Amino acid sequence: MNDLFSASVRDDELPLAAEMRPKTIDEVIGQRHLLAPGRLLRKLADSGRLGTVILYGPPGIGKTTIARAIGVHMGKEFREVHPSEDKTADIRAIAQEARMKKILLFVDEIHRYSKTVQDELLKIAEEGRLDLMAATTENPMFSVNKALLSRGPVFELKPLTVEESETVILRAMGKVTAKGYLIGFDDVVLRRLAEKAGGDARRAVSMVEFLQKSATPGVEFVLEEELLQDILDSVVIPYDKGGDAHYDVTSAFVKSMRGSDPDATLYWLARLIHSGEDPRFIARRIMIHAAEDVGLADNSALQTAVATLSAVENIGYPESSIILAQAALHIATAPKSNSACRGIMQALDYVKNNGPIQVPPHLQDTHYAGAEKLGRGGYEFPHDDPSGWVDQDYAPSIRRGQFYQSDARDNPTYEKRAGEYWKGVTGKPPVRRFPG
Repeated sequence: MNDLFSASVRDDELPLAAEMRPKTIDEVIGQRHLLAPGRLLRKLADSGRLGTVILYGPPGIGKTTIARAIGVHMGKEFREVHPSEDKTADIRAIAQEARMKKILLFVDEIHRYSKTVQDELLKIAEEGRLDLMAATTENPMFSVNKALLSRGPVFELKPLTVEESETVILRAMGKVTAKGYLIGFDDVVLRRLAEKAGGDARRAVSMVEFLQKSATPGVEFVLEEELLQDILDSVVIPYDKGGDAHYDVTSAFVKSMRGSDPDATLYWLARLIHSGEDPRFIARRIMIHAAEDVGLADNSALQTAVATLSAVENIGYPESSIILAQAALHIATAPKSNSACRGIMQALDYVKNNGPIQVPPHLQDTHYAGAEKLGRGGYEFPHDDPSGWVDQDYAPSIRRGQFYQSDARDNPTYEKRAGEYWKGVTGKPPVRRFPG
């Protein structure tokens, strides 16, 4: 299988990425939280006995590279299997080889293997014939056999920092320069390329390879803005609608709205839109958080969200981007109250864990003949009182404030105004989550 640092068939036509393949752990750019001396993964490699290890991280981040480097570091033969090419029989054959030689088996994209194959890997791991390193781009807590997970540590690889991406680009430029390509660029261009790489080493190297193909050996080549923009525009930001990226970006979006950060809200919204996310999905998330996070602080937020869903069902991109932005900014900039969400969750939990409260006779239905003979009645109609309120029990054994606690703060929200109004009518101040 070809990866970031794998060789092509002919040695004289190696891709740039293959030429840059680190030979040792210390040559790997990034992942110092795993590979620096003293860190656990490095200690395991230094010990010469890895056991079972799972690497988790996005594509292009160097999982295969690290596995190869660790194999060299431990002096073990590196063998790689991939679900698109290798089946259970191939894995068993490697396990048999491990009886006679020291092998590090690298299982790429383990999440794509069936449960049956993962069970076979578990058996091999338990026998201890070889060191097993598996890699996955999907959250292993959901995609990998739980028993296999329990056999060893999971190490999460982080996207490269911008500075680390710059190092990758400079190293790639050094390889290109050594071939006679004279490509001129400054620190500003370097930073723009590194930022666009998005923490992906493969993407960073690919952009340098674009430059190499645009130049002629021995001829000075200055990277002009138009070509630079073409390269930047050609780079696609990865987004898996069914994977971690979908959930993580969506999570960042809604948490930015909840956190009242309009700029972050627009950034994550733009990421969702740029990826081609269904505008109806985004609108539904906005609708949920209009009630969950704004709630009684601004009732119009939910109205905006409902109108947004209706609008994007009739208007597609790019115009719906503006509608989504307006609604998202309404949530982000509105005062916040979690009282509705918190209250109903507490009430549902109470109903689930406690016996039912009997409906008091004065609240039971009396719209039938004979209700009075059964003892139904006694309800006092609030509208008949000049204040619009009468003091009567609506839920025996439920104390005031048990579920609803006002989130009203100093700002004159609906919830604050309502609490002050009812305090004047009933003489009872609202139960506030944050007294003050």
